[in-house]
Amino acid sequence: MSQARKVIVIGGGITGMTAAYYLKKRLDAGGFKADITLVEGAESLGGRINTLRKDGFVIEKGPDSFLARKLPIIELSKELGLEDELTGTNPEAKKTYILRDGKLHPMPPGLVLGIPTELGPFMRTALVSPAGKARALLDLILPKKEEPGDESLGHFLERRLGKEVLEQVVEPLLAGIYAGDTFALSLQSTFPQFGELEQEHRSLIYGMMNNRKQTQLEARNLPVPGRKSTFLTYKNGLSTLVQRLEEVLRDSGVNIRTGVKVREMGKQGGRYRVVLGNGQTEEADSVIVTLPTYHTAELLGELPGVEKLKAINYVSVANVVLAYRQEDANVSFDGSGFLIPRLEGRSITACTWTSAKWLHTAPEGHVLLRCYVGRSGAEDWVELSDEELVAKVRQDVAELMGIEAEPLFHEVTRLHRSMPQYPVGHLDNIRELRSELAEQMPGVYVTGAGFNGVGLPDCIRQGRDTAYEAADRLMASTAVDGLDGLDAIGGIDGVAASAAPGRQARS
Repeated sequence: MSQARKVIVIGGGITGMTAAYYLKKRLDAGGFKADITLVEGAESLGGRINTLRKDGFVIEKGPDSFLARKLPIIELSKELGLEDELTGTNPEAKKTYILRDGKLHPMPPGLVLGIPTELGPFMRTALVSPAGKARALLDLILPKKEEPGDESLGHFLERRLGKEVLEQVVEPLLAGIYAGDTFALSLQSTFPQFGELEQEHRSLIYGMMNNRKQTQLEARNLPVPGRKSTFLTYKNGLSTLVQRLEEVLRDSGVNIRTGVKVREMGKQGGRYRVVLGNGQTEEADSVIVTLPTYHTAELLGELPGVEKLKAINYVSVANVVLAYRQEDANVSFDGSGFLIPRLEGRSITACTWTSAKWLHTAPEGHVLLRCYVGRSGAEDWVELSDEELVAKVRQDVAELMGIEAEPLFHEVTRLHRSMPQYPVGHLDNIRELRSELAEQMPGVYVTGAGFNGVGLPDCIRQGRDTAYEAADRLMASTAVDGLDGLDAIGGIDGVAASAAPGRQARS
């Protein structure tokens, strides 16, 4: 009798949960039975997603939303019956501010990822000097880049729009996504559409104008909240998705093991040996690793591409949530919050006026603020106590917004080594690593935020695509094994692969 097939998914964040979900779905559709185990080192699933519901407030301690136009999370929400739980931003909170010389200036209408798509408002804004505006408009006549290959995001944006627009407008916006140094981030790995628009339209501004029209047309196919809101979340927080996914996984027979770290992985015959932190050993035909790249590297042994995984830097960030009574805050919130360029030298990098942006997040008569701390080159905050960190944040809030009242409560979330920094050439590095894996460790897959996108929809896409690849290989190899079994009866011998122990790591 043939041995039952088994797949282990290492890491129970949103990528790992999605991988287990789509793996089970794909195998079931093919009429293929396999044991699927999801292993997570923490005591609960969801990774960075963590919704706190407290005193009528809905507080996101990790990510707080996702781009509505990125369909993988919309499609998953529909499959899980969560479409009616989706909600968009407050349509009355359209303004976003950027700090310049200690004063908050509204972003001009028509900025998309910091790129002007309406020239009139851009020319009138006080955020950029006349010289800076003139330099940005040179994009309309500059030639496109002819040399192929990747370049840094900062170099690309400075080349097209100039230094001032990069530092004052674009970088603060992008810092909320990657918390990185734009001159150390890969263009092809972060915003490949910028380079594609330059090649197609020659001008980035022209390209973004055209792309904005196309995006508006595509929005008609989104759920109703997504047609009028750039960002979406769930009415009771992002943990809604995690809780529903966990429920479906358990009901479908996926074995979920939390509080269990993975210590080691290696080949053993034609299968893989996974050693857990408690010393227990599991064998699997396929393994999907969804850990941060620094932990993934520890599991993969001596593959040449592993060194490039180890070299990927992760930035530590934190967020501090402050809750107030409206009467104590005594501020008119006419937008979604503000961003702070590096040049301003503040402790916080941004502040979301959460209760104004998301109407479901605070009880009536109350205010919820979420302040962000930390980015590449500014991680000294990690040495501060929670009390010291809150004091610095409150000082910025008082000086920039005039709120000096004692908050009803605060919540501090430290996200240590949470923001992967894709270096120039990152995609080529990942392709080479996966090619090595396919040759030397077939059936082992690596994926997640450190590989091809940090947003929730990106992680879901990666988990789904990896699951499909793993399921298709498993079903195909099983069919081949059946034929090989018939061949063996006729005297054809198989050759078992030698064991190749891996290194230690954790999920």
